[in-house]
Amino acid sequence: MTQAQQALDYVRGNSERYLSELKDFLTIPSISTLDENKGDVQRAAEWVAAQLRSMKMDNVQIMPTGGHPVVYGEWLGAGKSAPTVMIYGHYDVQPIDPLELWTSDPFGAVVRGDYLHARGSSDMKGQVVASLKAVEAIVRTTGLPVNIKWLVEGEEEIGSEHLGEFIKNNKVLLASDFCLNPDAGMMAADKPTITTGLRGLAYFELKVYGPDKDLHSGLFGGTIHNPAQALIELIAGMHDKNGKVMLPGFYDKVRKLSKKEREDFKRLPVTNKEIIAMTGVPALWGEPQFIPSERTGARPTLEINGLLSGFTGQGSKTVLPAWAMAKISCRLVPDQTPEETMKQMKAYLKKNAPKTIKWELTNLHNAGAAITDSNSAGVKALAQALETVWGKRPYFRREGGSIGSVVLLQKYVGADSLLTGFGLPDDNVHSPNEKLHLPTWYKGIEALTHFFYNF
Repeated sequence: MTQAQQALDYVRGNSERYLSELKDFLTIPSISTLDENKGDVQRAAEWVAAQLRSMKMDNVQIMPTGGHPVVYGEWLGAGKSAPTVMIYGHYDVQPIDPLELWTSDPFGAVVRGDYLHARGSSDMKGQVVASLKAVEAIVRTTGLPVNIKWLVEGEEEIGSEHLGEFIKNNKVLLASDFCLNPDAGMMAADKPTITTGLRGLAYFELKVYGPDKDLHSGLFGGTIHNPAQALIELIAGMHDKNGKVMLPGFYDKVRKLSKKEREDFKRLPVTNKEIIAMTGVPALWGEPQFIPSERTGARPTLEINGLLSGFTGQGSKTVLPAWAMAKISCRLVPDQTPEETMKQMKAYLKKNAPKTIKWELTNLHNAGAAITDSNSAGVKALAQALETVWGKRPYFRREGGSIGSVVLLQKYVGADSLLTGFGLPDDNVHSPNEKLHLPTWYKGIEALTHFFYNF
């Protein structure tokens, strides 16, 4: 019997206990954004720490930050010649509002059919427990073939506000070769998935000013440039008719997709018709030389997230507004940076803004892009593990969004993140009736068990 088979037998023999312990974890209402749940967030951190100690992890600590604590633990018994894998997770959850839409207690951890219903079941307490139990199975049978470090935070659902400072201050403690992050999920229960890239973000607020007060449009319209019109004209010029972003130098550092990457994108099982049905739009839009999955995963974008100006109440008021405002976000890809994008936006405005108005650009939020080499040892080990369990080659994708921990670990620790997970698109994460598909979850535990032996 192989070492992996011994550990897998342990997983299967303890599946009922694994589920029971996950239920215990889910009953803790660790809502990180609410002050009244601060004690519950602490209890969830203590639950994770207790799990690590039960697995004979060393140096287990609940480490303070400026907000909720980080749980750390390690096992370095494989020696300096063996690789070190960090396992990332978060124990905090989203609020439960609106409560009346839940069909069972959000923290009751109720099993109905193949699903476990509870806040945090999919995002991401279920993924944290899957990681814990895969490692436990190996520890209790053959012993770990790699070194392990754990980083489980309590602020992911509020933007990992203090994680950057924590990682920066503890980069020696956190030093590792690779980070396993099971928070990315699968495309479907029969479609094992590895996420190799995340886009970054530069988020702006653009204000355009005209007169020093709102004016009567009948008295001054036609002779005073309306700030709302000027803003709309500036925004309209930020794209050409094919969706290309017109900020100067915007694409200068965008990496060209390799032949293999384009083949992986084409293999993704998402059709144009499905996207149209999912979103309710009459037709898709964007750069015609790229398919939709490439546009959302590997191409940078500029989106208008909100507009505000003038009178928007019931009825009519003939006002020429004094100012207009737009919220604008740019999703960035390697090797773009938020700082360069800010300069490009300013250059565009300086060139195109008319002298009849004044403008003010504020940078509100930044996040870096991240990418993992699909030929790396970690990706190959996980791909082999997923294929062993699901019987098919996994899908490789790039996500259009951002995950703060991935960029922070890459920046301060030099560790690339391996993004996977066993949540499904219809798990209702962040919504009422969040659920976890248990057959997929059990497969996930087995896949992670294989991963550590493969790596």
